[in-house]
Amino acid sequence: MAVTLAEVAVRAGVSPATVSRVLNGGYPVAGATRTRVEQAVEDLGYIANGPARALAAATSDLIGVLVHDVADSFFGILAGALQGALAPSGQGDARRLAVVCNTEGDPAAELAYLALLEGQRAGGVVLTGGAVEEPEHTRALAARLARIAATGAPVVLCGRPPLPMPAGLPVATVMFDDRAGAFRLTEHLLALGHRRIAYVAGPPGLSTTRERLAGHRDALHDHDPALPERCAALTVHAGFERSAGYDATRELLRRGAPFTAVAAANDTVATGVAAALREAGLRIPEDVSVAGFDDLPVCVDTAPPLTTVRVPLREAGVLAAQLVTGRRALPPGGITMLPAELMVRGSTAPPPTATTASNCAPTPKSPCTPAVRGPTARPACEP
Repeated sequence: MAVTLAEVAVRAGVSPATVSRVLNGGYPVAGATRTRVEQAVEDLGYIANGPARALAAATSDLIGVLVHDVADSFFGILAGALQGALAPSGQGDARRLAVVCNTEGDPAAELAYLALLEGQRAGGVVLTGGAVEEPEHTRALAARLARIAATGAPVVLCGRPPLPMPAGLPVATVMFDDRAGAFRLTEHLLALGHRRIAYVAGPPGLSTTRERLAGHRDALHDHDPALPERCAALTVHAGFERSAGYDATRELLRRGAPFTAVAAANDTVATGVAAALREAGLRIPEDVSVAGFDDLPVCVDTAPPLTTVRVPLREAGVLAAQLVTGRRALPPGGITMLPAELMVRGSTAPPPTATTASNCAPTPKSPCTPAVRGPTARPACEP
């Protein structure tokens, strides 16, 4: 038979109301009293009735965390830091349960999980990763989140742009400065002497893809207003997986337009890029420089170590946890922009002398023109 709250109160020598205050964590309770109650809970094996507590309050102690792909290191690091930061920070701070929902980037799944969290009276919601930029979905998402926030449950958008929401709701946005990070990365490649810079962008229609591609194009334009148009043929949209980077690079090689550097949408894609280049007989960085984005732990262990842009994932997770639990007040305007940092490593270097040209136009040759004019380049038409 389940232990009741009243039995815990008798064991601790306090009132049931005091036991409730200790368990809910929202009221000040003397240290010695708190200790007696916690010991009684431990001794008797008392388990609080979560649904009953949620009905008694406006919300529960459940925090919903929506990620695109829990197996992706980007989301794993972010969600792990967030969950770790949800642990009680001191007396009076309640313990919260983080529930990670894997949407696989599907807008319908995103809305479905939010409906479930709303039904469970979640005490807060954190949405991570790029947003699908489709007007109908944006409206539906904003409406759903507004209903959740109206109950007093904080909502945090982490790694995505703000949504059109009614004023006064507990909604915060934690953004990564993807555009500036991509700008610095391409600026770095230009400073090395690269002009034929291929770009493996993320999926179209995603906020992260738009921001990073815009930063890349901004840097090209600032160097030479004609470069973005000249390099347009060297841009390929792909997924965020390793295989996507591999397939996109094979497509670039097949097209035959020369390039001396490849900037990838993220580090995982960059590993696929590197694999395809090596398969084609090209050396990194002697023949082709390769760069990524995010600065995942694997970057320092690749051969050579990967030049990339550091996105502060752990810092973002901790900040999101503080905002969703109310431990940190909403910033002015509700938006926090976290900076991105260029991390220069061994995968980028000046281009080979034979390929330092000032434009990105393909050199007219036979169908088997080398994709990159490195000493070991294979013809672009080879598999």
